[in-house]
Amino acid sequence: MIRTIFAVLFAVVYLICGIPVLGIEWIIGKFNKEKMDVSSLRMVQWALGTIGKICGVKLTVIGKENIPKDQAVLYVCNHRSYFDIILGYSIMPGLTGYISKDDLEKVPLLNIWMRRLYCLFLNRTDMKQGLKTILKAIEYIKQGVSICIFPEGTRNRGEEGSLLEFKEGSFKIAEKTGCPVIPIAISHTADVILNHMPKVTPCHVTIEYGEPIYPKELPKEQKRALGAMTKGRIQEMLDQHKQED
Repeated sequence: MIRTIFAVLFAVVYLICGIPVLGIEWIIGKFNKEKMDVSSLRMVQWALGTIGKICGVKLTVIGKENIPKDQAVLYVCNHRSYFDIILGYSIMPGLTGYISKDDLEKVPLLNIWMRRLYCLFLNRTDMKQGLKTILKAIEYIKQGVSICIFPEGTRNRGEEGSLLEFKEGSFKIAEKTGCPVIPIAISHTADVILNHMPKVTPCHVTIEYGEPIYPKELPKEQKRALGAMTKGRIQEMLDQHKQED
């Protein structure tokens, strides 16, 4: 429980102390938006990385060389815990907006930082609002901001290494922009806290970036099944993680 308390205290103190920083960043953005984006990204990454360390997470990152350095991408990740975001975002090489459930939009201060970093809030019950979110994500990709999605649609509470069905709608982001799809497989984030709430337990988490999938290079029938193809790539990586445990 001590790790849990320290992690929560750190997050709360960071958000409160970050209030004047948000103002300073806003002023910087008036003169140099790119500088504001990068500084906001690095500050949040430092905070999230610190939370991971407080929780005793040992992080192994594989395949980061698979991420193109010259363009925005669509990251596609399995989802088992909030630590998928905490740990995953802490190591993103560039500006990346996550598409998350709209519950997080109600969290004071956190919602401001998320919007500042191009995160989008998805209402899963309103198709019209969901479409607006996808269109905004497409706009961000065209502006050079990568997007990360969790196409299972919710946290998977099944067996470690399993996947829920992928929702194909969110892959329109890649189909409409032609951006590369980067499959991400994350293992054991549920072991940090979700499997034994509210106790934090030190554990080993693996994050693996798969080889990019280029929608423009796929034949029509494979483009229609982009979600299934990506799911297959992620499943292969998760299976490999289980063999190495």
